[in-house]
Amino acid sequence: MSQSVNLAYIGIDVSKEHLDVYVLEHDKHFQFTQTEQGLSGLVKTVKSFNPALVTMESTGGLENMAASLMASENIPVAIVNPRQIRDFAKASGILAKTDEIDARVIALFAKAIKPNLSPVPDETLNHLKDMVARRRQLVYMLGQEKNRLFAAKGLTAMSINKHIAWLERELDRLDKDINDFIGSSPLYKEKVEISMSMPGCGPILSSSLIAFLPELGKLNNKKIAVMAGLAPLNRDSGKMRGRRFIRGGRKNIRSVLYMAALSGIRFNPVIRAFYQSLIARGKPKKVAITACMRKILVTLNAMARTRSEWSLREQLVKA
Repeated sequence: MSQSVNLAYIGIDVSKEHLDVYVLEHDKHFQFTQTEQGLSGLVKTVKSFNPALVTMESTGGLENMAASLMASENIPVAIVNPRQIRDFAKASGILAKTDEIDARVIALFAKAIKPNLSPVPDETLNHLKDMVARRRQLVYMLGQEKNRLFAAKGLTAMSINKHIAWLERELDRLDKDINDFIGSSPLYKEKVEISMSMPGCGPILSSSLIAFLPELGKLNNKKIAVMAGLAPLNRDSGKMRGRRFIRGGRKNIRSVLYMAALSGIRFNPVIRAFYQSLIARGKPKKVAITACMRKILVTLNAMARTRSEWSLREQLVKA
């Protein structure tokens, strides 16, 4: 019997306290705690089944430790968007939901779809991801409090103002921590310098790309656009030709690229000319901005691949 016959597809459902593991070919279910002892048992058990692929959902970082440990043992790991798993379950007629069933659905998805292996972040990158994610939370809370302030009076307004002042201090401190952390790593520092050399791209976009799109510079332009959810999807049926749309991908990357596109339209001559040409051709502003987001991303992807900084002359030639 060939070795490939013995390979197993394994799905792992991740929660805060437990990891539910389902080995498809052996119809076996295991549960491990999110502790050092539990994770050690997870790796040992998974290796014993000679896995072809271990698949997990992206669960707000709860999957990182298990994925990192398995990757360190040369276990093939894919981390996928939870929406893909939900859509697969619906298409398969699996409507019931328990942790064991979810793990089995993920294993079935792994065998049917065979998603690409994920670049598993190391501890250093995980730390940066946590800081960048925390920054987004602070910005969100700050916006909420400023909105509440419009209708607040008296003691309520005083309380909100105090909280706003505290959030702004925390935001300043975190920005300094992120800058210091990136500055302490020659690799991260070079990546930030390359991306920030492009007009309209600032430190927030640069640090977000490092943290949440580590594939930048390693994939072709089409694949990197799909990763970010900026690849236009067809909506055609028979003779009907629907409008193209974007969907899925990494929302946190799209949000910072949106701000970069607005900045680029003002300060980057290539992006501004590209935007104006789309508007002149009758494209809606929202569509034109999305196209600018994609252009910024694929340009940064090429710059990261060649480890070269922005060149206006070179970009004008390409345009």
